[in-house]
Amino acid sequence: MRWSANAVARATGGRIEWRGRTDGDAERPLIDAVSIDSRRVAPGALFVALVAERDGHDFVPAAVAAGAAAVLVGRGRQVDVPSAGRSVAVVSVDDTGRALLDLGGAARSRIDGPVAAITGSVGKTSTKDLAAAALASELRTVASERSFNNELGMPLTLANAAEDTEVAVLEMGARGPGHIRLLCRYGRPTIGVVTAVAAAHTDAFGDLDGVAEAKGELVEALPADGYAVLNVDDPRVAAMAVRTRASIVGYSVRSPDADVAADNVLVDDHLRASFTLRSPWGCPDVQLEARGVHQVGNALAALAVAGICGVDMDAAAASLRRAVLSPWRMEVSRSTSGAVVVNDAYNANPASMTAALEALASLPARRHLAVLGLMAELGPNAAAEHAGVAAAAARLGVDVVAIGTDWYGIDPVATIDGALERLGAVGQGDAVLVKASRVAGLEQLAARLLST
Repeated sequence: MRWSANAVARATGGRIEWRGRTDGDAERPLIDAVSIDSRRVAPGALFVALVAERDGHDFVPAAVAAGAAAVLVGRGRQVDVPSAGRSVAVVSVDDTGRALLDLGGAARSRIDGPVAAITGSVGKTSTKDLAAAALASELRTVASERSFNNELGMPLTLANAAEDTEVAVLEMGARGPGHIRLLCRYGRPTIGVVTAVAAAHTDAFGDLDGVAEAKGELVEALPADGYAVLNVDDPRVAAMAVRTRASIVGYSVRSPDADVAADNVLVDDHLRASFTLRSPWGCPDVQLEARGVHQVGNALAALAVAGICGVDMDAAAASLRRAVLSPWRMEVSRSTSGAVVVNDAYNANPASMTAALEALASLPARRHLAVLGLMAELGPNAAAEHAGVAAAAARLGVDVVAIGTDWYGIDPVATIDGALERLGAVGQGDAVLVKASRVAGLEQLAARLLST
């Protein structure tokens, strides 16, 4: 979206001070992007100086040198704005983080069409990617980049939406109670999707009921004329129906009585699922490029969002054949030595670990191997949850190499080099899964495997 400096100031409660040449009109649309990373600033952007592990005010000169038309800074902060031979707006606010949310809220007000928000312990990013693809088959769509699902990523998504956006898809994560409620206050979704309640971030929520309470903040925020798209295969998600004024659309992989369901599910040798959709909007055949049978439920949720928004189901289904997920999520590739490598290294919790192991075991291979790292933020049950994943791997006939943790009950290796040495030679006839929480950085291991 395009913003004048005055529009930014009005949205954020800020005060403008012009630096450099001041003969320009403050109302002219001089800002066409918003960034919190000075390395990604392009000419005409607004740079928001956030205070986190590093103080964004230190990077204002670099942002201006890169072409920033305006900077958003904390009130009373002295910032160096180098002369750029042009006017630069310095907008001062009480709190730059809150101001970014305010800017996102103002951008939301400029989107006349529906806004779909997606949350859940597992599957939210994949569902967001699939929903965006289905909607984009007929509507001008903006969606959260990668996993931009917090109080920084969500307003950036909205503020950077195109002027002609017809529908927005927002991913919403939660670090604790009240977080999704905060995001909904600014994103104001009209459609809410809840994919699952599982053991993820339980150190912040206490237990699964605490997770469900937090995820259900999304459906509570929906308007009476909105829609709650709920995974009725998950009892805790299905129970959220009583927490919303919105209309309920239930989706299910297992129940033929759901509003949106899948018939004749098949999975090919490359983990691509196909099925026949059953929905109020049509029943096309669907072929997914996304890998793993667990993507069927995510696709059902995505197609439900498209149907609610009036997208033709045949067009939506066709778009899912081409839809590619965000990086490091069930990427299936073949190494130079002929091994199949499944890179699912972006994140992990017990539910997604089990789903990935089941997908691995379904591949036609002589050996099924998995390099598994830490599942973070599981609280006091962390050791038991890791042991449960190890038991699932044994049941499925998957040989595990543990890296960075002994909670799998296996003598772990400490480094990527150690994991490669423990795996030994892998090649034709081998299938290897690489998965852990984001902190482990195991995408580097997957890249090394692909090059061997």
